[in-house]
Amino acid sequence: MTHTHDPRLLTGVAGLDKILHGGLIPQRAYLIRGGPGTGKTTLGMHFLATEHASDNLLVTLGEAEEQLRDNARRSGLSLDGVNVLDVSPGQTNDVGNNTYNLLESWDVEGNTIHDKILDYVREHRPKRVVIDSLSQMRYLSADTFQFRKQVLSLLRTLTGEGATVMITSEESADEDDQALPFLSDGVISLDHTEFGRLCRVTKLRGSGFEEGQHFYQLNKQGMTLFPRLMPNNHSRINSHTQISSGLPELDVLTHGGIERGTVTLLSGPTGVGKTTLGAQLMSQAAANGERAMIYNFDEIESTFFTRCRQIGLPIEEMVKKGHLCFEAVEPLLYHPDQFAAGVRKEVEEAGTTMVMIDSLSGYQQSMAGENLQERVHALCRYLVNMGVTVVLVNEVFTITGNQARVTEYGLSYVADNIIMLRYIELDGELRKTIGVLKKRTGSFEKVLREFDITSDGIMVGRPLHGMRGLLSGVPEVIQPNYDSGTL
Repeated sequence: MTHTHDPRLLTGVAGLDKILHGGLIPQRAYLIRGGPGTGKTTLGMHFLATEHASDNLLVTLGEAEEQLRDNARRSGLSLDGVNVLDVSPGQTNDVGNNTYNLLESWDVEGNTIHDKILDYVREHRPKRVVIDSLSQMRYLSADTFQFRKQVLSLLRTLTGEGATVMITSEESADEDDQALPFLSDGVISLDHTEFGRLCRVTKLRGSGFEEGQHFYQLNKQGMTLFPRLMPNNHSRINSHTQISSGLPELDVLTHGGIERGTVTLLSGPTGVGKTTLGAQLMSQAAANGERAMIYNFDEIESTFFTRCRQIGLPIEEMVKKGHLCFEAVEPLLYHPDQFAAGVRKEVEEAGTTMVMIDSLSGYQQSMAGENLQERVHALCRYLVNMGVTVVLVNEVFTITGNQARVTEYGLSYVADNIIMLRYIELDGELRKTIGVLKKRTGSFEKVLREFDITSDGIMVGRPLHGMRGLLSGVPEVIQPNYDSGTL
């Protein structure tokens, strides 16, 4: 990990600085590699667009200076004050009147890209240098050996003059490209995949970094990176006191309520009342002084508020007063890293102590093929480590059946508490039941109770005795045994 006395240079991308454990070590050379359109130049612009921009240099071997500055403005960045050295083939620059073309080798004596860059750096001594892109140099080099020799000479001289260097390069299988990571002190790879834009740090001499792939965006604000959530990096002291549901019969069922800092899974088929029960738990917690946050992947705000209003839950009023927070999440617009970053902000900056995710099926839509189990595990582990109480709403895909499935995603191990809501057919009517299947931190009532949602609110009835087969959905009345003398 980075120590406080270890000086770092910020890249200008906050999330990237986090996974670099504070930024880049000064006076070293870093390779930014990736395919076309992955944001290599944008990252370089972030690095240069600092409060000391006049001390920085952008060396371009491809795009003209005017185009680079225009692209920066369109990305929400500014290269105002940043010096640009255009050494692209066929261009004349103010550091020399010579021109050259693609047919000339860049190591021709007296007319080389290498010498033009070094002459400028020695005269102006910039603190940060971005060379965009080194791939152009490869095309002008006579052979692989000459290319490596010139790049190594260039990087050593630039860092020796006190500069911190970023070089961009198109990622390819060419022998020249494969050599660049060995010549650099750090390697940051950018990729555009089926899972979105992903950044990976594969090398950082003299420092640790967060491994794995991290989601990033390119938009009008330039580059924004969302570090992948690593739950073991976060912790907070927590007291496992109980939280009342506000429903006396449900508190009896759970022997006092669920505990703070635990994960509760509300499991049941569609329409059985999982979201409504979750809203009851969240509103009661907010009324007791918790800062509660509902993330709803399935419903928009107006629909959710209307449903709650119809049963007397004052969710809308609590949101307006700031006692409770609600966010409708469009899963197709959010990457899991992006969603986790928003949750972290709520917990670490706003002080949220209770989070509800409704539902896991909706959350899965943001996975784009990634492993839901892994993502939910990391998010719940982080929240529990931070002392946050979690409510997960999970839909099972069968209405009734011989097997009482808890979750379709293999996530029952994540839950400290599992509350099951189920349908049963009784006297030709479809009825609902509620029961506790699991409670790690204490005992619970091992019966099923009737459950209903009315205009007066949620109703939890008396235990259902004298029947068997409740979990199958078609219960049978147990006949009294007169032979034994018992009822």
